[in-house]
This record gives sequence, C-alpha cells and structure tokens, in this order.
Amino acid sequence: MNAPRTPDPAAADLMERILYEVKRVVVGQDQFLERVMVAMLAQGHLLVEGVPGLAKTLTVKTLAQAVSGRFKRIQFTPDLVPADLVGTRIYNQKTSDFTTTLGPVFANLLLADEINRAPAKVQSALLEVMQERQVTIAGESHRVPEPFVVMATQNPIETEGTYPLPEAQVDRFMMKVMVDYPTDEEEFVIVERVTGPRIDVTPVATTEELAQLQATCRQVYVDPSLVQYAVRLVSATRNPAKHGLKDLGRFLTYGASPRATIALTEGARALAMMRGRTYALPEDMSDLVPDVLRHRLVLSYEAIAEGLSPEAVVSQIMAKVPPPAKPLEHEKIAA
Repeated sequence: MNAPRTPDPAAADLMERILYEVKRVVVGQDQFLERVMVAMLAQGHLLVEGVPGLAKTLTVKTLAQAVSGRFKRIQFTPDLVPADLVGTRIYNQKTSDFTTTLGPVFANLLLADEINRAPAKVQSALLEVMQERQVTIAGESHRVPEPFVVMATQNPIETEGTYPLPEAQVDRFMMKVMVDYPTDEEEFVIVERVTGPRIDVTPVATTEELAQLQATCRQVYVDPSLVQYAVRLVSATRNPAKHGLKDLGRFLTYGASPRATIALTEGARALAMMRGRTYALPEDMSDLVPDVLRHRLVLSYEAIAEGLSPEAVVSQIMAKVPPPAKPLEHEKIAA
C-alpha cells in the first residue's frame, strides 16, 4: 500500500486537462463528474439515478471524447435480448461460415440507459461483463477493451413497465449516485451553451495514458486504520447492535457485502489522487460512504412503512462509527 512520497505532477496535470475539457461542455454537476472520474480511476462502475435531461449521457460521452475512448449508448427496452448487448454468431450463406459480430458492450465507456426497463436475463448479461470484463459467444471468449466503465441509469419518476435490479446484481456497481437539478445560475449557463456556438471536444489524453493513471491510483497509500474504518462501517450494516446501534437492527434485512469495503478503499484512493495527494485521508472515504452503501442496504418492511431511506440509515451509522483519530502514517513521516 506504500505510495510515492510526492505527487506525480504529470498525472495531476493530465487529470486537470481532462476535467477542464469536460467542463467546457458540461455545466455544473461537479459531484457527479467527480464520481465518474473516481469510478474510472478505481476501475469501478456507476449506477445513476436522476430525472431525464440532467446531462448524464453528455457527461460520459464528453469524457470518452476527451480520453480518445470509444463511447456506446444502449437504450434498454423490454424487448431487448442478451445478443443485442454482447453480440452473436451470424451465418454467411456465401462462405458457409459463421462470423462473430461483437455487441455494443465492446467500448471504453458504456452508457446503459434505463437499465431497469430490460428483463432480468438482459440485466444479467450486462452485469456479467461488468464483473468478468469478457463475454463468451459460441464458446469463444472475447475481452472488452481497457479501460472499461459502465454507467447505468435509472429513472425515478416512472415505475410502470420496469424490472427492478435484484440486490445481488446491484452489488456489482461500485457506487450509486443521485443526480439533482441544476441551480438557477447553472441552468442559465446551460441554455447559453446549448443555444450558442457548438463546442468541439479536443482529445487531451489516450486510453493508454488513462490506464497509466489507473496504475498510479493503485499506488496511493491507504493507512490500515482507514481500512479498519471501512470494515467497521460495513460491519455496522450487518450487525448494528455490535456497534451500539441496537435500534437500527429492525430496519435492516441485509447489510452490505465485502464489495462495499473494497469500493470504499479503492474510492478513497481515487479521490485522494484527484485531490492531489498520494495518501488517503478519512474525509476521502467519508465523502464516498453514502454513494457506496445506499444501494447495498436492504431495508425491512418496517423501515419502508416508517418512510426511512437508505441515506438516513447510513447517516446514523456514520454518526456512530467515528473515523480514525490516530495520526496516519504519512503524518508520522512528515513529523
């Protein structure tokens, strides 16, 4: 877990140029863009919930253009089949041979629009490639390109004709991000940019440079006390009474899996790197806790009846489980 003593100026400059290029097109949505970058650096995937028209597609498409990556968008519908995503074998009558046609999942940034509108078998096909980063067609495996980030969206205002994602499948997503409306000032700028001259995105990085950023992110130092903090937070969702949250137990049917602990650690690394450090601080992890845990908690009927949200449960857990107070290793070195 040891990291370089000083930040890499080249990596910091590259991230700054990528973010600057995206912000030339996308107005506001700073937290959402930050979470997309965290997922990309940590090699995770995002589940995004927000009403239509909040620049979800635009953000991912612009980011793909900025890093010279391939961007694909899949509109999920009830009549979609797995072959529409991963590809299939097609028979050529002239040559009497089968040829493999790869599906749209073979991209660097994949937007799965309204993922809950497709049936379970299609959702499973996407979630499989998210985990394995490869697909199997007619017994032959095909790896997706690197980097590979999936951003799946859900529309919270329509539930008719949807297929909710099972809890075991939702767990594959590193974070669930809630996207809100822009402020009045941001919306004014949005209208000016959309109705004004077209802004062309300039590629400022390559996918190879992005892969190098991911490798650099893996070197960010995470103190063992921070990992223990993540373990305690996730453990409190499974056994609240053990952490002094006895009353919370009746509101939770199931807690978060070890994937949540890994996501918190990897996410803290990525956020620390974006903030110009080679070591993670407690606030890097605390900022990501709601996004990492909100979709992994299975609330009881009693919690739903009382109108308790996953965010409220996470807030109670964070208030009871304190971040590490002892000095981190980098502070000892500095001293």
